[in-house]
Amino acid sequence: MRKPIVAIVYDFDGTLSPGNMQEFGFIQAVGSTPEVFWTMSDNIAKGQDASNVLAYMKLMYDEARAKGIHLRQESFRAFGKDVQLFDGVKEWFALVNAYGRSQGVKVEHYINSSGLKEIVEGTCIAGEFKHIFAGSFIYDADGEAEWPGIAVDSTNKTQFLFKINKGIFSARDNKKLNSSIAEDKKRVPFPNMIYFGDGETDVPCMKIVGMFGGHPVAVYQEGNEAKKRLAAKLKRQGRVKYTVPANYTASSPAFKLVCAIIDKIKADTALQEFEK
Repeated sequence: MRKPIVAIVYDFDGTLSPGNMQEFGFIQAVGSTPEVFWTMSDNIAKGQDASNVLAYMKLMYDEARAKGIHLRQESFRAFGKDVQLFDGVKEWFALVNAYGRSQGVKVEHYINSSGLKEIVEGTCIAGEFKHIFAGSFIYDADGEAEWPGIAVDSTNKTQFLFKINKGIFSARDNKKLNSSIAEDKKRVPFPNMIYFGDGETDVPCMKIVGMFGGHPVAVYQEGNEAKKRLAAKLKRQGRVKYTVPANYTASSPAFKLVCAIIDKIKADTALQEFEK
């Protein structure tokens, strides 16, 4: 029997980190505050009837140029070093991977975020991910950001779930994505996916994962009643199957839940062998 692969897919902001990744260095570097920056970004999007993601990327570019800050890949990665993470995140991946191995399951971790890939790459957990699907810039010959290369919003995040399903590790390659592949040839079946998200922008991904037999999970920051109510609402509406606090320690409900899902995937895989 082929060892099953379990793919755990994470949103980033509000899911693994208590804030938006731009708020841990970049916004301060341009002399702004999160409240002012996001208000300006929202006003650009509203005034132009534009994408919120493209609006914040333009504002980052404009604000950096106005302050004489060179936006290079290494600049974004430097900001990533200061991104805060929820309790237990740093140890989470080793814990889950070890449990998967003990059950004969290979666990892989993915980021699927509307934030910036370069900032995630600068975090201390970047090496834990099989692939990071997120926004990014195009860089000129001098290595400076000059244009959005990939903008990831709540709807087009769903394409990356299908790429994980088919084993495509490129944001650009859509030829294989749109090709027909037999279910038993797909690298990670949807029932083997776990999706962690924190809010309504994750709903399309949550729905896709749940609709195809996977395991969507809403997390909420401990002590944040508004986030807890939102998670409960998502479960009540059938957007997710489970809700847990955004705590990733060994004793957390999140870890116990993932272990239980891994057990289920292992059992389901074993039963499928009898159907052949």
